[in-house]
Amino acid sequence: MKIFKNNRSIALLFFVFAPLFSFAQLNGSYILSGKIVDDKQEAIIGATIAIKGTTHGTSTDTAGKFHLTTSAKLPYTLVFSAVGYQTQEFLIKNTTDPLNIRLSQQSLLINEVVVTASRREEKLMKSPVAIEKLDIRSLKQSPGPSFYDALENVKGVQMTTTSLTLKVPNTRGFNSPNNFRFMQLTDGVDMQSATLGVPLGNAIGPTELDVASIEITPGAAAALYGTNALNGLANLTTKDPFKYQGLSFYHRTGANHVDGIGVRPSIITEDAFRYAKAFNDKFAFKVNFSYMQGQDWQSNTIADQNPQNLKTANPAYPELTGAANAAYDGWNKYGDDALAGSNTVVIKGITVNGVARPNLLVARTGYNEVDLVDPKVANLKFDGTFSYKLNPTTTLSYAYRYGRMDGVFQRGNKISLNGATVQNHKLELVGKTFQVRAYESIENTGNSYNVKPLADNLDLNHASNSAWGTLYKNALDAYASSHGGLTSANLAAATIAARTAADAGRVEPGTAAFNDLKKTIIGINNWDIKSAQIPDAPVTGGAALIQRSHMYNAEAQWDLTSKVKIFDLLVGADTRIYQIIPDGNNFVDFSRPIADRNKELPDGTFGKDVLYKKYGGFAQVTKTFFDEKLKLFGSIRGDYNPYFDPKFTPRLAAVYSPTEQHNFRFTFQNGYRFPSLFEALSYVNNGRVKRVGSLPFINDGLGYLNNSYTQTSVANFNAAVNAAPGAASGTDATALANRGLLKVANLPEARPEQITSFEVGYKGILFDNKVFVDIDAYTNRYNGFLGQVQVFVPNGTTVGTDAAVLSMLDVNRDPTTGSANNAASQGQSRYRVYTNAQNIYNNFGSSAGVSYNFYKRYTVSGNVSFNKMKAQTSSDIFVTGFNTPEWTTNLSFGNREFIKNVGFNIVYKWQEAYLWESPLVTGKVPAINTIDAQVTLKVPVYNATFKFGGSDLLNKRYIQYAGGPTIGAIYYASVTLDGLLSK
Repeated sequence: MKIFKNNRSIALLFFVFAPLFSFAQLNGSYILSGKIVDDKQEAIIGATIAIKGTTHGTSTDTAGKFHLTTSAKLPYTLVFSAVGYQTQEFLIKNTTDPLNIRLSQQSLLINEVVVTASRREEKLMKSPVAIEKLDIRSLKQSPGPSFYDALENVKGVQMTTTSLTLKVPNTRGFNSPNNFRFMQLTDGVDMQSATLGVPLGNAIGPTELDVASIEITPGAAAALYGTNALNGLANLTTKDPFKYQGLSFYHRTGANHVDGIGVRPSIITEDAFRYAKAFNDKFAFKVNFSYMQGQDWQSNTIADQNPQNLKTANPAYPELTGAANAAYDGWNKYGDDALAGSNTVVIKGITVNGVARPNLLVARTGYNEVDLVDPKVANLKFDGTFSYKLNPTTTLSYAYRYGRMDGVFQRGNKISLNGATVQNHKLELVGKTFQVRAYESIENTGNSYNVKPLADNLDLNHASNSAWGTLYKNALDAYASSHGGLTSANLAAATIAARTAADAGRVEPGTAAFNDLKKTIIGINNWDIKSAQIPDAPVTGGAALIQRSHMYNAEAQWDLTSKVKIFDLLVGADTRIYQIIPDGNNFVDFSRPIADRNKELPDGTFGKDVLYKKYGGFAQVTKTFFDEKLKLFGSIRGDYNPYFDPKFTPRLAAVYSPTEQHNFRFTFQNGYRFPSLFEALSYVNNGRVKRVGSLPFINDGLGYLNNSYTQTSVANFNAAVNAAPGAASGTDATALANRGLLKVANLPEARPEQITSFEVGYKGILFDNKVFVDIDAYTNRYNGFLGQVQVFVPNGTTVGTDAAVLSMLDVNRDPTTGSANNAASQGQSRYRVYTNAQNIYNNFGSSAGVSYNFYKRYTVSGNVSFNKMKAQTSSDIFVTGFNTPEWTTNLSFGNREFIKNVGFNIVYKWQEAYLWESPLVTGKVPAINTIDAQVTLKVPVYNATFKFGGSDLLNKRYIQYAGGPTIGAIYYASVTLDGLLSK
């Protein structure tokens, strides 16, 4: 065994000893007990002790003591390990062998083990792909308010916070708040919510007290994990109840909105407990519970994404700027959707300074998100696991997980979650060379609702678009009459006065009438926009989000190395079935006639359940050469979805290690992603724009694939028609003269998205084990990128005809009415379609991380990441939305114990400004500069750890994506009582 003797070495010596092991006989079993300390004779907390080759094990308490009940026959090998220390094995031949063994602290990450990279244990240093690991120690040292916040500081990770209760990680570009390309697993269970279409890793995942480690693999992982792992994978592992026993409590109190801007300073609280117990060496269980509540971040950015100089606004009216922009389309406002070509009216016959002006486009007023969403959020989590050892190497377990949450997330629109629940049932059998797992996820959206139809129906309950336009025009004419006509000087005031007059009588936020109407709308399960023409008519459109689903998954893997012998062989297979209960708004029974798909049946249902299935399997071969200096990896995966042809995904990798301290890797892999459930089968009945999935049969009878115009061309067409001078503005003759601006969409039938990825990297230990370096570079090629495009179908006619051209004028009117000047027009139907991009997209990047133990336990670490998409030479049918800053960096400085029982950590984060593009909001995201810090104090006599800290300490308010919430400082204090009742 090597002992580090150099005084400059970062290795600290410690002892693992048991001068008095006690063996108490218990019906064939005995209790093995002892204590683990470091070189200063101080207890090592949370060290694990296991019998090699079995799943028998335990961990030390806050005094460094352990008790292991076993019936294992002598001799056997004990394996001692602790985070930050070198794992060591000891042969136990009899009960009288004295143990007085010296071990050294682990040299940085040289012996750290990961599983995610190749689905089997291997050294992190020799992983075939880029991978990061957060163990218990690093999670405890994170200055973030919760363990999930630690992911924000990991090299290459971009976090999207949609709510206090929802955080979505991403790596290597093409980010979105409902990230289908980044997989989140908790103990092997996929945390992606099927029908909501958003990953719920932090909302229903493990509690703070139960996390053992988090492994993050940036980049494609589809070759081993299948679809939804194109951009990366986060794998959360919880604590084994056999190894981590006892009772633990956690409490945190924090404060946010500390500057009082928009919201008074608010309190965040979180409480959790964990209890685990093992009986002999056969049975163990654990239970976890946590509850968090607070005042959510607010999406309150008032930026205008449709300024008057754009074609979609009023470039012919330079007087209408800022608050006077008649076509204002706010980031966090709904019902004013001018860019989408809805919620707008056209005002004709305007004369300014005695000169006729073109038509004026006016957006409805709408409502701010802060008035539509309840800021109070809560998150309740509970889970329990029962494990039984069939033999020393095989464990059968059942786990149940329940999460209930509030919050806001973004899909095509913002969704306000209220009491949404997800349940998981998992049955798992794990042996020395195999594992079999089956689980079910059950989803219920509770009292949630869609924010956009809520805003639409609040406005439309006051007046339809055409009626509101009449009120606006009459008020504008009245203002002109009373002021001697419209002039450049009074035009802005006139339009503001006209809006005020048209809005007179509508419900206003903060009033009882507003609250009552809002409650009524969010209780109606019908997103159709059908409000009557008169102000006092009852509401007929709703906003309720009522979704139910079941997801069934079964998978198995088997290590056949002992059977094959000449190389290591791992094989596996999986199957997944989504069972969706149609709700009439998001999912429907496609066997029903088109006109009836959204209608409720007499039995209260919307038709038969919808199934979406996939099957897959993989094989992985690894082989070492040249005295284990070179290791080659080869894998192939096949996936089949009944709606598409089978797809095969290869991965080839090589790791060259001239020494243990230096490791070079190269990886090539391919990957496919079938459309997610929402991308494939959605049929969102959202009034003016119906969002439809990518499967071709949905198009039957609708015509959006081959009988539609693109949204961009329709916007350009209407801008030209409305910009015509005087009486020609907006007329049918002008429309027909500009027909060449309309472009036929000709959308293809959707196919699976494909990625081809190349990656190179280096991990090394330098300068007498003081410095750890991790560098990677990648290039990705996306073929058939899946996204959304909005198109317009002319009703009752074919694209290219006069009637089709005239129907596109209705983009600025109610969609159910014809052209004002041509009765032949039957209006148009609008669809936002999931389909494939026409272009091939290439992005590339690199990241580097360095950790330096420069003095005793003082460590400074830093990482920097670069990501860029190659510019396109031609436009596409939709904007892909790379949504990733080119440069990000993190810098940390800390010491887990700079004086006895006291440690600290400080993290600085910088992110470059970048452009965010999405169907909901497009805009510039400013640069982010934040400082997080924490101080921990251990009180061993009470088994307690106190933590005081804050994120964004200087309260530099920021947003992480356009349309997202404004985030500020959180200051917190927490206490953890750990290892109680562990004997």
